[in-house]
Amino acid sequence: EPPKKGKHKKDKPWDNDPTVDKWKIDEFKETDNPHGLLEESSFATLFPQYREAYIREVWPLVQKELSKFQVKAELDLIEGSMTVRTTKKTWDPYIILKARDLIKLLARSVPFQQAVRILQDGVFCDIIKIGGIVRNKERFVKRRARLIGPSGTTLKALEILTECYILVQGNTVSVMGPIKGIKTARKVIIETMQNVHPVYNIKELMIKKELSKNPELATEDWSRFLPQFQKRNVKRKQQKKEKKEYTPFPPAPQPRKEDLLMESGEYFLTKKEKKEKEEKKKVEEQISKKRQREKEREKSYIPPEEKTHKSHVKEEPSIEELKAKFLKKKQKREE
Repeated sequence: EPPKKGKHKKDKPWDNDPTVDKWKIDEFKETDNPHGLLEESSFATLFPQYREAYIREVWPLVQKELSKFQVKAELDLIEGSMTVRTTKKTWDPYIILKARDLIKLLARSVPFQQAVRILQDGVFCDIIKIGGIVRNKERFVKRRARLIGPSGTTLKALEILTECYILVQGNTVSVMGPIKGIKTARKVIIETMQNVHPVYNIKELMIKKELSKNPELATEDWSRFLPQFQKRNVKRKQQKKEKKEYTPFPPAPQPRKEDLLMESGEYFLTKKEKKEKEEKKKVEEQISKKRQREKEREKSYIPPEEKTHKSHVKEEPSIEELKAKFLKKKQKREE
């Protein structure tokens, strides 16, 4: 009998089982690849001199973590580089890329406790270069400070919303976390360096996070809930340039150094006379400075002005004043 068409298309017992997660990616174990890799792969990265002391300190821990995956790590302090390479015993083919990211993060000032998380499944990293976005140095520093925020509050809010670890260091920003969070963080960081304040993006992310909690709005368009910010071109005050009076004649040429020396007569002096003049000038300057120092020293010997206190002793009244006083009292009694 000929085989029936679609016999293999019968429903499997796990097809309609709600407990089975069909999208789950199982962890890659040593038993999945017992024969190891055929070729050796290696990656190297340079690190700045100021990171040398820290990398030397944590390097034994790096080697210990990578040895779990049979990956070899080498540190060259003379050249200032870190190298990772696979061995014949390495069973995970993707771990070399994770090891490469680990040494990259260490070179960009990410602490080892955070950088080692890159070896986990589902954790990725991105090093965003922000140095070339803004040409002006002062403007670049201001926008980078805006990204960090007062005492790191803006960066902390961005970390919570994107579920990523973010570190700003020099001309780069290191981001670690899930792919979706890295994409969002990258967009916010680049827009901040392009003069879009991070508060607008943070506000939008907060609304999106609240909307995602509601299952009824999962299939709806969220644009009506999101704030619509309009770009405003703030006019800056321009300094008015004073118009100079027009003259058909060009400005007088500036005198040369030789012309000034000729006017003063120094041009015609011999080397010996020039040297004597310079020495004389030095001596005069020394004498004037010496006199100035002496005057300052003498100031400490000048006594301060004494404050004159007014005497509170009452003047004695005259005999005539006393007579007049007694007469007044006598008249009052008689009345």
